[in-house]
This record gives sequence, structure tokens and C-alpha cells, in this order.
Amino acid sequence: MGFYKKILLLGKDGQVGWELQRALAPLGLLTSLNRSECDLSDPAQIQTALEQYEPEVIVNAAAYTAVDKAETDQALARRINVDAVAELALYAREMGSLLVHYSTDYVFDGTKPEAYVEDDITNPLSVYGKTKLDGEHKVRDALCRHLIFRTSWVYAARGGNFARTILRLAQEREALNVIDDQIGAPTSAELIADVTAHALRDVLSGRAPGGTYHLAAGGETSWYGYARFVIERSRAQGQALALAADGLKPIPASEYPLPAKRPQNSCLNTGLLERSFALKLPMWETGVARVLDEWASS
Repeated sequence: MGFYKKILLLGKDGQVGWELQRALAPLGLLTSLNRSECDLSDPAQIQTALEQYEPEVIVNAAAYTAVDKAETDQALARRINVDAVAELALYAREMGSLLVHYSTDYVFDGTKPEAYVEDDITNPLSVYGKTKLDGEHKVRDALCRHLIFRTSWVYAARGGNFARTILRLAQEREALNVIDDQIGAPTSAELIADVTAHALRDVLSGRAPGGTYHLAAGGETSWYGYARFVIERSRAQGQALALAADGLKPIPASEYPLPAKRPQNSCLNTGLLERSFALKLPMWETGVARVLDEWASS
């Protein structure tokens, strides 16, 4: 059973949650719930789940992540990303449980020229970013045992994501415009799940401290660079694309306005995570290539 007996995973059907089911299963008695089984917008369902399963570890992979919709759906975003998190943190404090929670690069405004470290000043530009930051504060203010992982540009082999959208559009269109003045590191749900399991072992065994850590793949790129990598590798695999050889064009974010403002620099410095848990995170291209290869062979 490892260091503990009961793990409760919330949000099992999301990109990260799906991978966490695999990564956490060897560590203890894992119960995984989706939104229909525990809806974080409903306090009664949260309380029922906690009372029924009495978790010693809570892994919260559920969140309100519709970034643009959150601008007008503020009450629900706050209910899921702040109030529900506060309830989980309070339970963890009262019962001595460990809470694992996921946050985002959107807690920063993206104006720093270098990659962000954990104690940099936060300044979210969107409702989504603000609610995720407030959720972090609820965890820390509860004084419960916790691990908060800030991550960025998440994708997975399963479900919808930027790479899948680009590949679909490249099969349908001769030309595509993609933003080139926002940078970050595409990070796979598989990597997030594996690092989570590794960190849990170390924190529960006392080899490493809990706290807030940046978790992202190595390197950096723009959305345009990301798209170019997807298209070039897909072409090399022999996939038929309608996109012309010179059909991918870089544009500034100002030419593609969205309701929620994004940080220009989403790069997260993972040095603290790597030092604390004796890890070396792979470059972003490694994970994206693996997912593209999986799609090509399916």
C-alpha cells in the first residue's frame, strides 16, 4: 500500500485526471471520481465524497478551465476554483490529509522577460487566472499539508487540445495564422501525472517538503513554433495535409483578440521542483512527438 491507504482523485475524466489514474494506482487504495460523481460546484457532493472515502490524500484534478467563458461565468468559476478548493483544504487540515492541487501560469501577467519562479509577484490578467490564484491562497491559508503544482499549456493524447486542433485544421485548410508573440512550454498530462506520483512518494516519506512548485516541460516555444513542430512531424510521418508548404503564418496576439487576456510569457522555471525531487524534466518536443506518434499509429 505504500505510505498511506486511501487516495481520492477528483476530476478523473480530464486530461490530467485520466493520466493520474494510471500514475497513482500503485501508491495506495485509489478512488477516482468524475464530475457526475462529485461535482465541485455542489458543496453537498464534496462533503459526501469526503465523508464516504475518508481520504488521506486528496488529488484535485478538477477545475473550471474555460478561460474565455469565465469572463462572464464568474460565479461558477469562483465556486469551483476557489470555494470548493477551500472546502478540500479545510478537510485536509482537520483530518491531517495531504492535498494535491493544480494551478496555472495564468496567475502571472507575463511581463517578466525570464521564466517565472515560485515566489515571483503574481498578477493575473483574467477571471480564470484570478480564481486559480485565489484557490492557491485558500490552500496555503488553511495550513494543511499540500502540494500545489503550477503548470502550463497542458495537452494529452486523449481529448481536445491545441495540437489536435492544429492537425485537424492543417488537414482542412491551405493557410493558417497562429500567434507568435506568446511563449511557453507545452506540457503533457502524462508528465504531470508521473511527476505528481514521484513527488507524493517523496513528500509522504519525508524526503522532500510540500509547498508550491512549477511543473512544466523543458524549453520554450510560441504557439506558432508549437504548430510548426506539429505540422512538420505530421508531414514526416506521411500524413496528408491540405496546408500549403508556406501556409503557416505567424501573427501577433493583437490580431486574434479573445475575451480573456493571456500572459505573453508563460514560461515557468522548474529548478525548485527538479532540485527538491531529484528530477530532470524532458524538453517539450519529446512529449509532443510521442503524442503525435501515438495518433499516427492509431
